[in-house]
Amino acid sequence: MATLVALERETREIETNEFKTVELVDGQQRVTTLVILLKAIEKALNPSNPTEQKVKNEISELLIKGDDHSLILLQTNHDSSDIFSTYIRNGVIKNAAAATTADKNLIDAASECEAFVEKWQDTEKNLLKLIFTIKNKLSIIYHELADEATVYRVFEVLNSRGLDVKWIDKLKSQLMALIFEHIDKGSKNDAIHEMQVVWQDIYRALKMDTKIGDEALRFAGTWAATTRPNRISSEEDATIHLISAAGSQLKSISKIGQQVKDIVQASLELSNNSRLSAVTRISHARFVAAAIILRDFSEVDKKELLGKWERVTFRIFELGGADTRYKVGEYVRLGYDIYKKNIDKKEILSGLDEISKKYSINDVLEKIDWSDCYSNWADQLRYILYRYEENLCKQENQKINGSQWLKIWSEEPSKSIEHIKPQSSSASYIHALGNLVMLAPGVNSSLKDKDPVEKSLIYQQCGLTGTIRVGKLIDKSKKWNEAMVRNRTKEIEDFIRKEWAD
Repeated sequence: MATLVALERETREIETNEFKTVELVDGQQRVTTLVILLKAIEKALNPSNPTEQKVKNEISELLIKGDDHSLILLQTNHDSSDIFSTYIRNGVIKNAAAATTADKNLIDAASECEAFVEKWQDTEKNLLKLIFTIKNKLSIIYHELADEATVYRVFEVLNSRGLDVKWIDKLKSQLMALIFEHIDKGSKNDAIHEMQVVWQDIYRALKMDTKIGDEALRFAGTWAATTRPNRISSEEDATIHLISAAGSQLKSISKIGQQVKDIVQASLELSNNSRLSAVTRISHARFVAAAIILRDFSEVDKKELLGKWERVTFRIFELGGADTRYKVGEYVRLGYDIYKKNIDKKEILSGLDEISKKYSINDVLEKIDWSDCYSNWADQLRYILYRYEENLCKQENQKINGSQWLKIWSEEPSKSIEHIKPQSSSASYIHALGNLVMLAPGVNSSLKDKDPVEKSLIYQQCGLTGTIRVGKLIDKSKKWNEAMVRNRTKEIEDFIRKEWAD
């Protein structure tokens, strides 16, 4: 089973036995899987069979060491919900406890190992044969290190072989190696501890969202580049830029770790904002927004800058339909200058205006077709109707209904988009902008194919200002027709012309 690399730690006595503690450098997944498989076998062994009961006891004593603390054979670094330890101690799979990708992997491993053992029993009829294979047929090359400074370079070399190790993990390893190689003994322990805390915070923040970690690494590496870039760095290039920027001084090494942590937080802030989901699908646009978030602007200036960025980006890519490759260099250079060169608010606003020059709101609206705002455009439609709702509430001096919109944001947009004239009617204007309103998902699905007049009371009671207005109009007119759809489309378009103006 190839090479297993470990770092020697202390020895300890448990009852009459002496055990050596080691930290696994390479081979964590293989060892973890084997330990979980042994537990799955132990659970499946028949206690009424004397031979199987004996083996069952042997495995139990192997997996759990009988001192006062009842140590388990393997301790994992990322078992934040005690999923692994609970399974090894009690044989219970905590399916509902997954909070991170590591948690989910442990749950999947336990479930898959138990399924494997069950299949083995069905086909081979003899679990002892499986145990014999594990004990006598599997072999490894075991390599033990005594020097912790060597660990991180060994990890780097081992994982340059094309194995599936995240670049963000490689970056952590290389930063730790820099500390071991270049920092004097008096500061080394504190520096190591500080860097470990930074990466614990990063992993805790990312939870199951590994894509955000990948993008944060790419953003950080792009900002670490010494020359003004035209595109966002790849993960590999980003890691090279960051290690180069870290250098050999403790201050610069620590700075890189902290920067990655801050950039992860900024990326999560963008990703977790459901309201912006229709604006944040373009990576080079997100790069500019992250740069604004990371700068130490006042809340007033930050709101103004992000508002400008939001209007420009939505106008170009969602209303204007620009190709996702549009203005990559311009966005990336602007994002670089915001973060790296500390350009002021006026320059940022001017840069955003320059990017959007060919997409003035009047030109965009002249070309746009509002006849189908549902098919392949649901996310953008939800965003527009939310912004329209904000505007209506402001006009009426009301607060937007946060609880209703929370329900709407929590589901796929199509589940909350209500066709006033139902889709079953086959009218030519079914998906037109003016025929679409928002309703909380459960309410929306309950109305099905009802006539607009029948739905008007529900609309008026839904708590959403834009939908209430439509309900009142239908109630007053006792109808809903194409002319009314055109009028409502015009009203929303007038709002868009003003809201997303140049």
